[in-house]
Amino acid sequence: MRNPLEDFQIDPILSRAWTLPAKFYFDPAVHAAEKESIFARTWQVVGHRDQVKNAGDYFTTELVGEPLLIARGETGELRGFYNVCRHRAGPPAEGCGSRKLFRCGYHGWTYGLDGSLISATEIEGVENFQLEDFALVPVLVEEWLNFVFVNLDREAQPRSRSFAELRPQVERFPLAGMKLFERRTYDMNCNWKTYVDNYLEGYHLPSVHPGLNRELDYNAYVVEPHAEYVRQFSPIRGAQPGDTTPRRYQEAREDLTTDYFWIFPNWMLNCYPDNVSLNIVLPLGPERSLAVFEWYLPEKDHTNPAAKAAVEFSDQIQIEDVAICEKVQNNLRSRSYSRGRYSVKQEKGVHAFHRMYAEWMKG
Repeated sequence: MRNPLEDFQIDPILSRAWTLPAKFYFDPAVHAAEKESIFARTWQVVGHRDQVKNAGDYFTTELVGEPLLIARGETGELRGFYNVCRHRAGPPAEGCGSRKLFRCGYHGWTYGLDGSLISATEIEGVENFQLEDFALVPVLVEEWLNFVFVNLDREAQPRSRSFAELRPQVERFPLAGMKLFERRTYDMNCNWKTYVDNYLEGYHLPSVHPGLNRELDYNAYVVEPHAEYVRQFSPIRGAQPGDTTPRRYQEAREDLTTDYFWIFPNWMLNCYPDNVSLNIVLPLGPERSLAVFEWYLPEKDHTNPAAKAAVEFSDQIQIEDVAICEKVQNNLRSRSYSRGRYSVKQEKGVHAFHRMYAEWMKG
């Protein structure tokens, strides 16, 4: 299949650039090309280190239709495999838990935690058969900030290499010491890029998020594009003299900010003073996607009513985002719209995303 974007580019000069054409948000051919050109070649968050904390711990998942198995080996090494038996494609593992070996639920072939084939049932008489030739096929796997990443491209560069600039900006928030508090999913009738576009600008805060806009200093909102990610941040305004509106954060300090990190192509970290949330946007179809939200807080704060309030505050923002993204998705199909322009002041992040997207789609 010819890549529909292989000859396409976004002008690097923001003031004269045009956005992605509308059809890229609903064309099935574009959606199919994205799966191969982007999602099968980039590092994707698939789980949390607590799921594979000890030797023998494992979980199964799926990435662009590929079934995966993530397991902690006997010596502590984390490994990833296609969850596909080498006999006749049965499932070596299901769900999650802890095991010393994996036994395929179809015909009983048995694999070790390192993916090696230990035994093949009733294989006697098969010529030129060697156990070592039928190990589970590995995938690249890495850990960072307690998250587990997978890349289906065996030639991909280590994820840690591209984190050199991002690491110090994120690690000033104590995410490594936080525990999962709650997980919610949002099924959205919009293309995954519609959601990412919306995430990458604070332009819509006054119109779409009045509650969040009260907490942030919109006039001091900053967007910083980087090579493989975009950072957005704003000071917390705090309560103003004479303002009786309830605020989540009553004080304003120089070091009190909210930071939003989007990492190409589809995952985000929302860093507030009292919690951090992971946000992953998964394409389910040309005009359907799933947003996965996980909130992390210090374990000592899990019983604090403020923890639940933080989740509900974030949930309201997400509901507002879903509503506007679904309306935009519908309007992208209008015969009156083909593509748009960028606000030089407000949409540097969207422009950076579109440039990265075009480059990856060209391969």
